Amino acid sequence: MTTVLLHGLGNDRRQPLGLFESVIQETAGADELIVAPDVRAHGGFLAVGEPADFAIDRLAAEVCEHVPAALAEAGRGHHEASEPVTIIGISMGAAIALRIVLDDLLPVRRVVFVRPSFDDTSLPDNLRAFPVIGQILADAGPAGAEEFRDREIFHEVASVSPAGGRALLAQFQAPDAARRAMRLVEIPRNRAFEHDDDLRELSARGIRSLVIGAARDPVHPFPIAERWAGGLRSMLELLPPRDDGQAEQTEVLRERVARWLVRD
Repeated sequence: MTTVLLHGLGNDRRQPLGLFESVIQETAGADELIVAPDVRAHGGFLAVGEPADFAIDRLAAEVCEHVPAALAEAGRGHHEASEPVTIIGISMGAAIALRIVLDDLLPVRRVVFVRPSFDDTSLPDNLRAFPVIGQILADAGPAGAEEFRDREIFHEVASVSPAGGRALLAQFQAPDAARRAMRLVEIPRNRAFEHDDDLRELSARGIRSLVIGAARDPVHPFPIAERWAGGLRSMLELLPPRDDGQAEQTEVLRERVARWLVRD
């Protein structure tokens, strides 16, 4: 079997691998093939391209190209290539995972959506900081972090979650951040779905799903997770806020995902 891991905006494949590789091996066994691609303009995907390249359907199609290549490299046969996969997506990765299912880009058995941040609106309030960061990066490079720290939009996040504020500032220190700034400007303009009926399609097709949200996370508001879970008719899990301890949140996240994965 195969599990596909999809990272969040500004991160790379190491993020979901660090969180879930051991969980998958423990629950699915050492034979499980784990595919963790870098999204365009992230990690080892060096190309940036044009604004249209960051449309969510294009990003989803690109990451799916890694699956047959990984299966071939692992020596898996045609039978395994047609077997349904498990997808675990974080934030932006959750939106891409949903698009993969809705567009039938891969045969999917089950999906875990971790801290979804996209909904049916382009550039929702919780993602407004990213295009600001992207523009400052394009104009001033990593040194623009101080300018962003003075912006009201930063204080709106940091006042609720200091850890969330630090995560926004970390975008300035990401590898090759200035050259890749377009990703922060364009990706938040995507809609994860057009209407709630899109979410209901997954359960109607027999695809199991789990939604995981976190408390006091202004970039990934829990009401968005609640909306996803309601539309998907899926289980919803609540993580403790990372401001109370990142290690504790990570431990709970791994435990909840592991518990859900072993249910089949």
